[in-house]
Amino acid sequence: MFSHVMVGTSDLDRSKRFYDATLATLGIASGFVDRHRVFWRSPAGAFGTSLPINGQAQTIGNGSTVGFACDSPTQVDAWHAAGMHNGGTSCEDPPGVREGTVGKLYLAYLRDPDGNKLCAMHRLPKG
Repeated sequence: MFSHVMVGTSDLDRSKRFYDATLATLGIASGFVDRHRVFWRSPAGAFGTSLPINGQAQTIGNGSTVGFACDSPTQVDAWHAAGMHNGGTSCEDPPGVREGTVGKLYLAYLRDPDGNKLCAMHRLPKG
């Protein structure tokens, strides 16, 4: 459905360090800088961070969350730990199982160094 997702940053170098570390835990190669933005690519699409091109200050999307698919709870935990070690802050509940209308999910939430809300998610098997 999506070709890419982009969030704003106020510091490209800091953003690249944070996302290189967190996305590496998902098997994504280091991002590449393209003028005022950084892109990370996977077979499923691209994720990017960008300095605002309108010249205004970077702000977070209140109510927005970018979710990253993970292969296991262990990968979710590694993503969360890498984020915490590289300037992210944990938000919501600690990493763990949540149950809802879509079944059981293993989730972890972070805010990146710019305040953007992120989630790592693994869908647990039914049963």
